[in-house]
Amino acid sequence: MHARTMGQKLQLALRYAVLSALAIVFLIPFYLIVRNALMTDAQITSPHWQWFPLHPVWSNFHELFADKTAFMWVGLRNSAFIATTTLVLQMLFASMAGYALARIPSRASRTVFGSVLLTLMIPGAVTFVPTFALMAWVGGVNTLWGVIAPGLFSAFSIFLFRQFYLGFPSEIEEAGMMDGLGYAGIYWRLVLPNSKAVLMSLGVLAFVGTWNTFLWPLVVGQNPSSWTVQIVLSTFLTGQTIQLHELFAAALVAVLPLVVVFLFMQRYIVEGITFSGGKE
Repeated sequence: MHARTMGQKLQLALRYAVLSALAIVFLIPFYLIVRNALMTDAQITSPHWQWFPLHPVWSNFHELFADKTAFMWVGLRNSAFIATTTLVLQMLFASMAGYALARIPSRASRTVFGSVLLTLMIPGAVTFVPTFALMAWVGGVNTLWGVIAPGLFSAFSIFLFRQFYLGFPSEIEEAGMMDGLGYAGIYWRLVLPNSKAVLMSLGVLAFVGTWNTFLWPLVVGQNPSSWTVQIVLSTFLTGQTIQLHELFAAALVAVLPLVVVFLFMQRYIVEGITFSGGKE
């Protein structure tokens, strides 16, 4: 008994040691962002390493937002609008599609679901040029809705919503039908309000993914008024100029909303992944 207890303690200690080491590895980029955001270019590139500046240069942030060529405020505003809009509409469309595929009887359900899954196998590089041509044809270039539109459909989210709704208690739906509700009423009044965990988890992933997107907003948002925060970051490191202190200050500002979202929503990510492994 004593040997088993000692073995369990050693196993637990080893587990915590590995997790602590991994946590430190993953936190190194955040440490470097904070450190470099509070230094001058000379200090950042100095061969003499400093763990943290003795006199933090807080004026880097004032310089960042005062820079007339960076459009940092514009990038933050556009990224927040694009990410929030994509989150809301993508969750709405994916949950509606997932519920229809899981609960509404139809001969075409399996065919439609198979077609949705098939889109997951198509690389994004294959559809990039046709999507841009379509957006250009409908006038979506240099507009925020042109950046948003392609992200409103998510086959991955539809798949997880369908899996979640396959395991949804049928008694709740039967009670709704007895009260005279149709499929639309059951979805809006009973199913959607009880999908909080999966909505939150996939919503966080949609928000983070949209916030970090670079290539599509760069190609579609060619005018500075349509730039997102990721495009603004790229303006500090060009073939002509290198502004490391502003780059790291901007990176810190850009990553803070994601850190806040994750800290408040992390438990929903775990719950959503647990609940979405429903029945076939």
